[in-house]
Amino acid sequence: MLSKEERREYNQLFWDGFKKEMRRHNTQHRRAINWLKYPTDIKHTYLRLHCDNTGAYLNFDVQFKDEGIRDIFWEQLTELKQVMENATGDQGRWLRNQTATEGFVFDRIQWVNHDVNYYTQEDWPVIYQFLKERLLAFDCFYQEFKDVLILLLD
Repeated sequence: MLSKEERREYNQLFWDGFKKEMRRHNTQHRRAINWLKYPTDIKHTYLRLHCDNTGAYLNFDVQFKDEGIRDIFWEQLTELKQVMENATGDQGRWLRNQTATEGFVFDRIQWVNHDVNYYTQEDWPVIYQFLKERLLAFDCFYQEFKDVLILLLD
């Protein structure tokens, strides 16, 4: 088991390596970007990367406090589901009405690779490749349809 300090250093090493891996990649519109803090440009939507001993995860979270707005946004995403799946090359997991530990309800589209373990450094290149492929594919989809999603909320 890693101590708190060892875990912090381990996380720093992993994510610095991933930043280095992604440094040469721009968005679909040729913009430089911090891939770890992907700008969705829509409040209450987040693209999150997560790794642990169960796998590597890319999550697109929809966290509108107003359930009606969240439902409308999710419905639009569902209409774009086939396009998104074609862009990412993966169906992903479409999870409705998830409850966070903090108690709020959210929806999530999740792409997972369960064949890797974050705590096994030999798996890091595979994790990097998985996250890189999904991020770039998601960006390709998102840059094309972001305006549709933004206009939905106006």
